[in-house]
Amino acid sequence: MTEQNREKEAENKSGRKISLADIEHLGPMEIEKRSFEIITQEAGDRIPDDERAMIIKRVIHTSADFEYINSLCFSEGAVGHALEALRNGAWIITDTNMAYSGINKPSLKKAGGEAHCFIADEDVAQEAKRLGVTRASVCVDKAARLGRPLIYAVGNAPTALVRLYELIQEGRIRPELIIGVPVGFVNVVQSKELIMQLDVPYIVARGRKGGSNVAACICNALLYLLDGSRG
Repeated sequence: MTEQNREKEAENKSGRKISLADIEHLGPMEIEKRSFEIITQEAGDRIPDDERAMIIKRVIHTSADFEYINSLCFSEGAVGHALEALRNGAWIITDTNMAYSGINKPSLKKAGGEAHCFIADEDVAQEAKRLGVTRASVCVDKAARLGRPLIYAVGNAPTALVRLYELIQEGRIRPELIIGVPVGFVNVVQSKELIMQLDVPYIVARGRKGGSNVAACICNALLYLLDGSRG
């Protein structure tokens, strides 16, 4: 944080009225560039200087939460493995339409992949009702039947992570990457820890924090790393 920004923040906390003179007038890409400058300044040397950096910074950019520097966990080689999978046309499966909507489709299509969310499918709703389970867990089974390389991006439903764990343990699926960032209180922490015990590539936000926006953000960070379109 610059000295000028510190002074403004101190003034704001003291109750000084904000005016339009305090607003920085920037274009869309300039806003993003300025945001990343602020993130870099405030994070200092706490963000690792490797391929994880863009992902961590983009999650902070999405959430304004610097705790992700410590809570975002990567399995060994997860980023490299995910990039290779995307180069080979892996599809991204999300647990919510919100996460699906947030993924940069043109960048994914350019890599030869597609994004899908089955949560609103009628067959999923019927099967979930029949089994007495969540739609999110049934979505995992539906995706597994696609029989192709998949990246699972879970930002809302810990039951999706639990089902992934079960199917992987049974040897029925082998995801290219699991993005495990559900948010909440019930089974959220435990489901993330289950995934981190598996021998599969993962990016997990340890603890209660996360969300569909974070899941989409991580997907986009990987795509931007792949095509070098945004720093």
